[in-house]
Order: sequence, then structure tokens, then C-alpha cells
Amino acid sequence: MNTNDLSLFVHTADSGSITRAAEQLDISPAAASAALKRLEQQLDTQLFIRSTRQLRITAQGERFLVYSRKALVNLQEGKASIHAVAGKVAGELRISAPSDLGRNLLLGWLDEIMAQHPDLSINLLLSDSIADFYLDRMDLAIRYGNQSDSTMVAFKLATIDRVLCASPDYLAMHGMPQQPKDLLQHNCLLFQLYNRINDLWVLERVGHPNTIEKIRVSSDRVANDGDVVRRWAIAGKGIAYKSRLEVSDDLRTGRVVRVLPEYQSACIDVNLMSPSRKQVTPSVLLLRDMLREKFAHHLTI
Repeated sequence: MNTNDLSLFVHTADSGSITRAAEQLDISPAAASAALKRLEQQLDTQLFIRSTRQLRITAQGERFLVYSRKALVNLQEGKASIHAVAGKVAGELRISAPSDLGRNLLLGWLDEIMAQHPDLSINLLLSDSIADFYLDRMDLAIRYGNQSDSTMVAFKLATIDRVLCASPDYLAMHGMPQQPKDLLQHNCLLFQLYNRINDLWVLERVGHPNTIEKIRVSSDRVANDGDVVRRWAIAGKGIAYKSRLEVSDDLRTGRVVRVLPEYQSACIDVNLMSPSRKQVTPSVLLLRDMLREKFAHHLTI
């Protein structure tokens, strides 16, 4: 039985749409429909009830879905165990990462590791939304903050904070804020995630963790992509509140400068997440060690 057909079946059941499942797997709706029909013929049963308006899984499909999930997980763990036993840095790593970190830092770092290990291949998903390990078929995810799922394997990569920054041109035109309440007079570039706009900026005075300022800022620009917010800041469109890691190169080159340098956010961890210890292969451990080294270097800038 074709494992790609099984994966399509699971994606279709979870999304409730052949079209959405096809988009997730980067195939055409026609190819997806043909694959489901092929699977139904192999099983000699109807998995979905189709109409012009909706798609509904059958009782037989529900039962088969349980086994399909287990089969795909077992196959993935089997692939991982092969490389783990061999101690070889090889195979495919499917990685989810935040957009800004991925585009501006991770891409170059992955080129380095792949140049050293030609048998390794990378499938990279860049999004500020949290990827679903199973639905998005991810092996690893770089995530900020504490993780609530205790079944996950988490490797701490670094501890970071967020800092206020703006371009020299913007500050020359609008002035440098002297205290947090001055931000109310500035255009503050905003990030949005899951339809929630991060317009409440919580600032902690460096060396005084009990001195906290909460400022409800305003802006003429909102984006659900962290890299877009960073680009707006470089272009002189306003003040951004960004991860120190993601603007480290910009601060070093002077594309942006610190605003209110005596303030920062509370520190949080950035972790490399894996859904199972069985998937922690030599390739994963090599990537973990490289990321720790790279993060440490950038945070000292």
C-alpha cells in the first residue's frame, strides 16, 4: 500500500477537504482525488462520503484512520532508527522554524551543515504559526517559550530576550524615546499571530526585574510575519520589539539601533523540539549542537 496515499487519507480526514489536503502535500486536487479512489479500491470500501458541498468520513474510514496514523508513525520511527543505529548523518530532516529566524539566520547555517554532510537533506517549513508535528509531517521544530506537552523532547538552544529597535533614519526624523511612555507618540510596528495583535508591550528594566512597564502602543502597520516587521524597522517605518537573536546582525551593522536600551523583555528559552526520542538521530544531535554554537555567537554581538 502506497504510504503517500495513507498520508493523504489522514490529511483529508483531519482537514475535511481534499483540496486542503492536496495543498498541504503540494499535489493537485485531481491527483489527490485519484489517490483516495485508489486507496478505496485497494480496501474495497468507501472511506469518504462526497457531495458537492462537503466531505464526510465513513464509519469504515474512521476505523481505518486509527491504523493509518499508527502505521505512518511506526514507519517514521523505523526510518529514524536506521540512521540512529548506523550513527550516520544522513536522510531527510523536516524542520519548522519562525519566519524571521529561518530566513535570516537558519538558511545560511543549514547550507553549512549540508555542505559538510552531503547525504543529509532538509525540508524547511517557515511560519510564525506553530506547526503540527503530525499534520505537517515535521521531525523538528524551533520554538520559543516553555512547552506544555511533556511527551515532547526539548533541547534548550539559548535563553533570549526581546529588545526595542529602530533605524537611524526613523529616530533622526521622530526623535529617540527617553522613557517607555514616549512610545505612545511613535509608530510601533506590530506583530499578529492567530488574529491576536501584540500591541501590549511589557518592558522590564535591566537589572530591576520588579520594575515593569506595560505600554499599549499603536501603529499603522501590522503583519503576521516576523520578518516583515523587521524589514519595516530597517526601512524606517517605526519602532519594533524584536527577539535580540533575530536582529543581532542588524544591530551589529547599524541597520537598526537600540531604543530604550535600559529596557528589555523577560527572558525566554528557545528550544529544538522533537515528538519522540526515537527520532533523535545523529543528524538531529548534530543540528542541535550547531544551533547552540551559532545562537551563543549571535547573542554575544
